[in-house]
Amino acid sequence: MSSCCSPSHGGEPAAGGTVTSAGPALGFEPPRRTRAEVIRGMVAVPEGPFLMGGDDPDAFPDDGEGPVREVFVSAFHIDPKAVTNAQFAAFVKATGYRTEAERFGWSFVFAAFVTGEAAHRVLNASVPQAPWWLPVEGADWRHPAGPGTGIGDKRNHPVVHVSWADANAYATWAGKRLPTEAEWEKAARGGLRRARFPWGDEFTPRGQHRCNTWQGEFPRRNTGLDGYLSTAPVDAFRPNGYGLFNTSGNVWEWCADWFSADWHAPEAAHTRRDPAGPGTGASRVMRGGSYLCHESYCNRYRVAARTSSTPDSSTGHLGFRCVA
Repeated sequence: MSSCCSPSHGGEPAAGGTVTSAGPALGFEPPRRTRAEVIRGMVAVPEGPFLMGGDDPDAFPDDGEGPVREVFVSAFHIDPKAVTNAQFAAFVKATGYRTEAERFGWSFVFAAFVTGEAAHRVLNASVPQAPWWLPVEGADWRHPAGPGTGIGDKRNHPVVHVSWADANAYATWAGKRLPTEAEWEKAARGGLRRARFPWGDEFTPRGQHRCNTWQGEFPRRNTGLDGYLSTAPVDAFRPNGYGLFNTSGNVWEWCADWFSADWHAPEAAHTRRDPAGPGTGASRVMRGGSYLCHESYCNRYRVAARTSSTPDSSTGHLGFRCVA
């Protein structure tokens, strides 16, 4: 994976912290919920086959987007929107959960957003291939750009600075789980066959922006022509054919699977019916792209695109949605 998409945390806590990439223990007992309570507001995705993966000429070979293959997925429900700051706050209030970024004491913030008090809290570290990522002490889901920032006006924006373990903890509390990569892609496609984006093959049909990505010259200038420079509300832009919002752009979304560039290549039964990915790995799958994606260096907002990061990683453009 190119570190421009999501830098890996590396498992190094701030002074006094002790956290491993396995993630913190849940530390709470999930409440009992009826199935009706769990799936309320979720979107039903029917069972059946779909064509997974892509062969786009501008794909990244090391990502393993192909081959295009028919995959059967059983019926499931999925959140139409990414989990919001308000929803995550309710989870934290009910359980007292502390995210891995809070336990480590820092998280990655896009350099252009690091101003004021946060500018004095940048740690002495760097991301070699992506200097626009800065490790900021005190950056977490409540303080997305570091100390002195907050989420008061972003309650309906996707929660960010959440690791895979944090996302999994929320899903468990909600009576749900993280989607498999196959479930995510089938839902993201919205019933379209082999389209590049959730709405079709043209990125801006009739000149209309359909997702939140970077416009301009990355990383120096973002014109914000789609209306946003950072995260957008989770219900921004039109939904896809299944009623899902922002499956391209806005924030990357964690999936349940361990990442592999070639596990799915063999035509084996376990890779073609409800695949759950390899049994082990070093990083977890991320899907969908983010507000920092740009065609000049990271066009992973295409629906077949994929990448990964270590499970303990957290950034200002990484969130999730759940399935049941």
